Amino acid sequence: MKKRLMVVLGIGLLCLGLAACGKTGKTVSSAKPVAESSTVSKYQPTLFFHGWGSSYHAEQQMAQSLVAAGMTKTITRATVSKQGKVTLSGQFQKNDDHPIVEVDFQDNRNSNSRQWGQWAKATVVKLQQTYHIKTFNMVGHSMGNMAIMFYLLENQSTLPKLKKQVDIAGHFNGILGMGDEPNQMKLTREGKPEKMQSDYRALLKLRRTYPKNQIAVLNIYGDKNDGSHSDGSVSNASSKSLRYLISKRAKSYQEQKIIGANAQHSRLHDNKKVDQLLVNFLKN
Repeated sequence: MKKRLMVVLGIGLLCLGLAACGKTGKTVSSAKPVAESSTVSKYQPTLFFHGWGSSYHAEQQMAQSLVAAGMTKTITRATVSKQGKVTLSGQFQKNDDHPIVEVDFQDNRNSNSRQWGQWAKATVVKLQQTYHIKTFNMVGHSMGNMAIMFYLLENQSTLPKLKKQVDIAGHFNGILGMGDEPNQMKLTREGKPEKMQSDYRALLKLRRTYPKNQIAVLNIYGDKNDGSHSDGSVSNASSKSLRYLISKRAKSYQEQKIIGANAQHSRLHDNKKVDQLLVNFLKN
């Protein structure tokens, strides 16, 4: 009798232990969480990267526009510490194959573009380890574009494949007042800047290493229509200099200019026209 009692207690403790292991933290999404490992490789998440001095809050309107368009019901978050440790909040949901990941860099006033690229890589690796993703998309605003570009300088052979890249207000060859002035930057017919800043020179390697015929690219930039040919912070020439770096190797490359007061640099991530361009590009 005593022996039978010990067996029953042992089974009870084992069940409690398994239940504890199955508990998860609070999720951003309220849908049914992933239950079967056979579904995880189908995920193609879209990662959003904010700009310098910003946070995931700058990504929320764009993320919600994808939800409103019926592309996903799942919004999760990846918080990246100053040391590069990635913490995921929320879960990818079963049968929702295109979840959103709002990336939040804690050291958001770090001006080292290569460091931002390393944080982006850490985020992709974390998602690969957690959900075994094979493909994904990236959307960047301002400095978030440098996170994407310097991530792409890394060796891609063991990482998931980037399928779609959206660059918004990208300062690929400098910022106004920091090596660039309104209407001063000149581009050749190919889009090559006559004068290159150090980050841009580092990115020249992508003309040889950018994944061939793999990534569809949408480059969105703003023009306040005030004669500066800029969004107030970045010249259109700096944004358009992306073409020289990747267009010949990209699967496709297109540029879209947003005009008017709401095309100002920090307003672009809350611009309805940008939202629609984003939805159309990712949906197709």
